[in-house]
Amino acid sequence: MTQIYTILFDLDGTIVNTAPDLMAAHNHVMKKFGHAEKNLSDIKSLAGKGAWVMMQRSFKKEIKDEKIKKEMTREFLDYYAKNIDHNSRPLKGSIEFFDWAKNKNISMGVCTNKQEKLAIDLLKKLDIYKYFEYVAGCDTFSFNKPDPRHLTDVVKIIGGDLKKAIMVGDSEVDSNSAYNANLPFVLVKDGYTEKSEKEIEHDELISDFIGFEKIIEKYL
Repeated sequence: MTQIYTILFDLDGTIVNTAPDLMAAHNHVMKKFGHAEKNLSDIKSLAGKGAWVMMQRSFKKEIKDEKIKKEMTREFLDYYAKNIDHNSRPLKGSIEFFDWAKNKNISMGVCTNKQEKLAIDLLKKLDIYKYFEYVAGCDTFSFNKPDPRHLTDVVKIIGGDLKKAIMVGDSEVDSNSAYNANLPFVLVKDGYTEKSEKEIEHDELISDFIGFEKIIEKYL
């Protein structure tokens, strides 16, 4: 049977609530290097563009030594990799939706600015890697979101049709990627971004994946 549609998903804050483990790694680093820890709610101003940008946003002008910044980022990635699934959980209704999509022969892929090996490891540990035909991280290609090729290349790799595809994400980075690729965009509320839902262009708005199949059916 030929696939009928392709759905691309961001990872952090979209299909998995990774904030607890990301912030645990962040605070481990800050404590080890003698800096102030941050609250879980600060994830909105830090996450979304990968580990290096996350740590840079946290440093701001406080830390100027590039060597120290790199050491802290390496420590973050090392700690996070070892503790990646302690408190991270799939969003409500996501697994039921993935099952529905698979039964409908809808292809699914992940486009994330997380490192590919970390993304795959997390998806496997949460037992949801099996739903995706391809996972592209920030280091899979020589480009990443908001470059539209991060999305369009994944659609092509899994044999999809760009005219029959949609992007689901939680931030302006995902939105910009989708529209740069001429794909409709579904915004997940309360994502890892400082922007409000009114500030992020979208075609559909959801809080979780309960009943999400009704939205997708409109595009089939």
